[in-house]
Amino acid sequence: MLRLSANLGFLWTELPLADAIRRAKAAGFDAVECHWPYESDPLAVRAALEETGLPMLGINTRRGRTGIDNGLAAVPGREAEARAAIDEAFAYGARIGAGRVHVMAGNAFGIDGARETFEANLAYACDIAALNAMGVLIEPLNHRDAPGYFLVDLALAADIAGRLARPELSLMFDCYHLQITGGDLLERFRAHRRIVGHVQIAAVPSRAEPDGGEVAYERLLPMLEAAGYEGYVGAEYRPATTTEAGLGWMARFGR
Repeated sequence: MLRLSANLGFLWTELPLADAIRRAKAAGFDAVECHWPYESDPLAVRAALEETGLPMLGINTRRGRTGIDNGLAAVPGREAEARAAIDEAFAYGARIGAGRVHVMAGNAFGIDGARETFEANLAYACDIAALNAMGVLIEPLNHRDAPGYFLVDLALAADIAGRLARPELSLMFDCYHLQITGGDLLERFRAHRRIVGHVQIAAVPSRAEPDGGEVAYERLLPMLEAAGYEGYVGAEYRPATTTEAGLGWMARFGR
């Protein structure tokens, strides 16, 4: 059965994180995930997770400077900041019981040394993940939404994961971003299934509720399951109006 995760970086953002977790449970989600929860009391967040029984699948490393950075891990010369962000994410994640940390690469597209910097920081993150029984995610983003982002290509992400060959490291297969950067979602998923750790969805091109746009998720997601995916599907979309008003899409998946 398809298991759905509410991305609380976009859903119920008007609520404190602990209350958003409770609202996700009431709406019928099976798990939650978020972006940058660091301003929320980890004890309150963990209490809400324990109360609802929802797993926290993952969180992101901080972006860096507001309005300038989009992660730090691939940016040469900022290794100390990147590793501080990695340390912070795993420390917070361990306190709330999160499963993975998405290590954000940053705006380093075309910069000499970016790949080497990213790989070194990912190896560092994997070491920290192993100590905490957690995982590391990397995610290709599209340049329309994230101009200049280092990791835009799925093949590059897979090559980096293969080169590092760390069991803690896997790929975020975000259907929204990957549809924009090449489409052919089912075949690209099949080609990279072995290293896919998480799947996310949103309408393309609006990034609103996933029952609109050019990707028919009601057909695609069962195909991903048939291809061997057994994880959660993260609803990482921006509601067209309010979160509650847009939840009708879940009925297509039996909720």
